[in-house]
Amino acid sequence: MDSTRAGAIVFTDIVGYTEFTADRGDTAAVALLDRQTTIVRDALPEDARIVKELGDGLLLWFGEPVGAVTTCLQLLDEFARAGDATTPLWVRIGMHWGRPARRGDDLVGHDVNLAARIADMSGPGELLVSDAVCAAAGEALARMCVTELGPVVMRGIPDPVPLFRITRAPDTP
Repeated sequence: MDSTRAGAIVFTDIVGYTEFTADRGDTAAVALLDRQTTIVRDALPEDARIVKELGDGLLLWFGEPVGAVTTCLQLLDEFARAGDATTPLWVRIGMHWGRPARRGDDLVGHDVNLAARIADMSGPGELLVSDAVCAAAGEALARMCVTELGPVVMRGIPDPVPLFRITRAPDTP
């Protein structure tokens, strides 16, 4: 395994996907996954990539923290617009800034596990980030609404992790 440079590790997860699949069937579920992937691919900046698909979610990599945050907020907006009354596309997103290990094209290790746990803590249409993301992004987050949620205990993570909810500032388009 090779180390990689520091970056934003992001997990997305479609909320209610299992129920959606049970109600609407596999064909509609695959179409929903395709819609998610298309939205993400269209929004990714040059320094980012889809690392892999994980069932109804994606593992993403960004080389720059502010771009990662702004892209994830844009994705949440796009997901909300892509849904309709019968097919809402509620996605939750978790992000951590770290230095994962590489295994081929894949990213693995503690920082990846932490990002996944943060995504598990997110609600529908929500972006949660670790304190490491806030530290890496610095003053650029002043243009956004950052709400401290406090240290959170997560399964398999030895120490509580300070989490933050990030949304657009009310006057930001």
